[in-house]
Amino acid sequence: MKTIFQKSNGAEGIGFNYDKNNDLTCIPKEIIRENSIGLPQMSELEVMRHYKELSDRNFCIEKGFYPLGSCTMKYNPKVNELLSSLEGFCNLHPLQDDNDSQGALELMYKLQESLKYLTGIDGITLQPAAGAHGELTGMMIIKKYFEDIGETNRTKVIVPDSAHGTNPASAKMCGFDIVEVKSNERGQVDINSLKELIDENVAAIMMTNPNTLGIFEEKVLEISKIMHDNGSLLYYDGANFNAIMGWTNPKLMGFDVVHLNLHKTFSTPHGGGGPGAGPVCVTEKLKKYLPVPVIKYDGTKYFRDYSSEKSIGKVRGFYGNFGVLVRAYAYLLMMKNNLKLASADAVLNANYIKEKLKGVYDLPYDEPCMHEFVLSGEKQHHQGVNTLGIAKRLMDSNYHPPTVYFPLIVHEAIMIEPTESESKEVLDGFINTMLKIAKEIEENPEEVLKSPQTTPIKKVDETLAARKPDLTYKE
Repeated sequence: MKTIFQKSNGAEGIGFNYDKNNDLTCIPKEIIRENSIGLPQMSELEVMRHYKELSDRNFCIEKGFYPLGSCTMKYNPKVNELLSSLEGFCNLHPLQDDNDSQGALELMYKLQESLKYLTGIDGITLQPAAGAHGELTGMMIIKKYFEDIGETNRTKVIVPDSAHGTNPASAKMCGFDIVEVKSNERGQVDINSLKELIDENVAAIMMTNPNTLGIFEEKVLEISKIMHDNGSLLYYDGANFNAIMGWTNPKLMGFDVVHLNLHKTFSTPHGGGGPGAGPVCVTEKLKKYLPVPVIKYDGTKYFRDYSSEKSIGKVRGFYGNFGVLVRAYAYLLMMKNNLKLASADAVLNANYIKEKLKGVYDLPYDEPCMHEFVLSGEKQHHQGVNTLGIAKRLMDSNYHPPTVYFPLIVHEAIMIEPTESESKEVLDGFINTMLKIAKEIEENPEEVLKSPQTTPIKKVDETLAARKPDLTYKE
């Protein structure tokens, strides 16, 4: 039954009662609100216009170049959205019987097999809801493995000093102690430092290759031997997998556990807190610890298998974010053998930008990069504008800023990843803008510090916003 509420500004909104008598006696008095909720009073049309205006202010890959280092903000093909919205996918209940869900189960099974092929790894779960969730799942599997073989003394996880911040966090959440290993002068894991850290208490090392500096770990096979000779495992953070598809794989490098970011590598939507997907692949000896259910095929039908007695259990409701899995599989079907070309183009684009900008901006590790690289704004900082100022200035030219101040081992870091999606014309425009900003800093740093000037929200006090956030509407 509809009730019309008269609003304070004269607008009318429509609400719905719980029942036709508006009887609230079934609700305990102590939880019934006595005062106004304090929200703005306006009509439905006004509300819709408000949120449309906010959405128009968002920056997205469809609006401009998004060179966000380590996040692989590639284009999300719109056909993926169409396919994920097919009625048989989007309206299928997750508790539907396996016999009535063969299409969805077949899709998940074939996605699993594709990802196993690309990584070279033996077993897989699609359940984790994001990359960091995949890390947590992988570390839970590693912990369960050592408990199962009676080596509960293995309480340490080695993490490079250039690692993603989620790596030590994920290991710590599983109860491991974090041990940092230093990078050498070429931006790779220092082998001598690693050897000094090895003992019978080390469970694993968490790495990504290429690493967070965008540099390929040339000693990865030696690292693998060191770890395995010690009875330890190797965890592969797949955040940078977009650089190596079809050229090599984590199994060839000696890794035991791998997580992939479907939003980074396989073009599913990214950002805004989700939805996401972080499949985890494991070697043969770790398959029995995978979360249940595991999607299997017996030659006649696809089914969810809950029979593993040593599984770490569920890590996500139902079986992960199914719509994201549909998008990733659509991308794989479209790309096929062109995945190798996508990686080649991503690497080419990154090296092109790097070579054009080095010298004007500092390049701490002057090595051939893979899909991304890290500059330093140290020179510009000494001229009066820090890396954050450079990032803000880029916004005035319709470029999303690159990742800044990460990794932590590079002062005034500017981390750039162009992906394979962008044309040479777009890259040249970005390069010219970066060169222009460097020139502006030399000649008139005060003007640069006023940016951004063309965005809906101009320069803000970020320290105040972080320390005293005001997120409450007041009438």
